[in-house]
Amino acid sequence: MLSTSVPARIQPAELARAQQVAANISRSFDAKVVGQSRLRESLLVGLLTGGHILLESVPGLAKTTAAQALADAVSGEFRRIQCTPDLLPSDIVGTQIYDAAKGSFHTQLGPVHANIVLLDEINRSSAKTQSAMLEAMQERQTSIGGQDYRLPSPFLVLATQNPIEQEGTYQLPEAQMDRFMLKDVLDYPSPAEEVEIIRRIDAGVYTPEQKPAAAASLDAVTGIQQLAARIYIDPAVINYIVGLVYVTRNASAYIDAKLAGFIEFGASPRASIAFSQAARAVALLNGRDHVIPEDVRSLAHRVLRHRLILNFDAVAEQVPVESVIDAIVAAVQTP
Repeated sequence: MLSTSVPARIQPAELARAQQVAANISRSFDAKVVGQSRLRESLLVGLLTGGHILLESVPGLAKTTAAQALADAVSGEFRRIQCTPDLLPSDIVGTQIYDAAKGSFHTQLGPVHANIVLLDEINRSSAKTQSAMLEAMQERQTSIGGQDYRLPSPFLVLATQNPIEQEGTYQLPEAQMDRFMLKDVLDYPSPAEEVEIIRRIDAGVYTPEQKPAAAASLDAVTGIQQLAARIYIDPAVINYIVGLVYVTRNASAYIDAKLAGFIEFGASPRASIAFSQAARAVALLNGRDHVIPEDVRSLAHRVLRHRLILNFDAVAEQVPVESVIDAIVAAVQTP
């Protein structure tokens, strides 16, 4: 007889420890990054689930600082890869180098072999290089000279896109964007936040000498990753998630005909998987051992904005994808 294993109930002490670890990481992050609370949550969700994040913003909104701050907070190794049209796959994953003195080759691992990897302006790299990076993200390993090399754990990729420059860029194919768990769009800081940024620069907060002590160990991160996977998600909430994704594919029967007409393609099953995994992480960050519908709704823009493909009419009329997502969320009954 087949037996199904049910995850052990999360004890209050386990939940309290996980919350404390997450709070310590958040405080360390906030010591370096001003504002950007949604970005902090997105990065923590990615860290807890092993999902990768796509960030879109104009230059200068602390994407590199945020990635470095997260790596410092968890004692992780950080690497930044600046994408350019001439960047080769071997520049990312690594290559074999011939040692003339020994008469043999040795493997030099690429910068993707780190805990937190910032892939800056991914749309400036060629399709071949994008493919190599996305393969490493999916398989959690690289292959060099016929030998496989596992990537470290935890492993998180933050890829950035600059929306204001198109010259010399290669747009990410929709099927490849689907592999990112979340896509976040960063806003400009408020005047008060910008004043605080300048104050911190003047105070030397961002100098290498001011690197804060680690707030958590990599082992602690692995522990809360395992705990996040045990967060309970009720079948009614799963049906709610699947309902949201289903409506993206059959929008004409549920939302305003004009808005529905802007949708070229709906979201794939990866959206449902991303919703369920990310909602568990959000619940854990909020101190709960179960997912509620509000966790799912809070993620709707970040899970769907890069998976809902709008047609040319939507682009011509400058219809934001978030407006279509809001209509879809409003059309699905909350359990």
